[in-house]
Amino acid sequence: MGTAPEPDRESAPWWDGLRHHRVVLQRCSACGRARFPPMPSCPWCGSRRVAAFAATGRGTVYSFVTAHQRVSPGYDGDLPYTIATVELEEGPRVLGRVEPPSGVSVGAAVAARFVDHDGWTELRFEIAEAVPAKGPAVAR
Repeated sequence: MGTAPEPDRESAPWWDGLRHHRVVLQRCSACGRARFPPMPSCPWCGSRRVAAFAATGRGTVYSFVTAHQRVSPGYDGDLPYTIATVELEEGPRVLGRVEPPSGVSVGAAVAARFVDHDGWTELRFEIAEAVPAKGPAVAR
């Protein structure tokens, strides 16, 4: 499927993380905000100090589109397929295919799934069980 990506200095930890079945994001060492895509400086405070960290790989569907027909010449993959913008628990949004393609909805809980290709690993998501809301337990 496709050609292997060509990582640059900023994106190498992302692609290396995927190869090891981890979602690796950047966190600004100055203001503490997590970000994606990888970049040389913080878009919020401008700091060039950055640290890579492993995210949970869990999130919610922010938006999605389902393709029922080929949208690129030469595409010979499965139809239909769904591509979603996923808001990770850590805050940044990433794109990925969601499986199964049916039953995807805005706000659906998803978890990372990794698909190994020749020379690279693709981030996909699968519908996950809803995670209980965080907060104090209520005695009954």
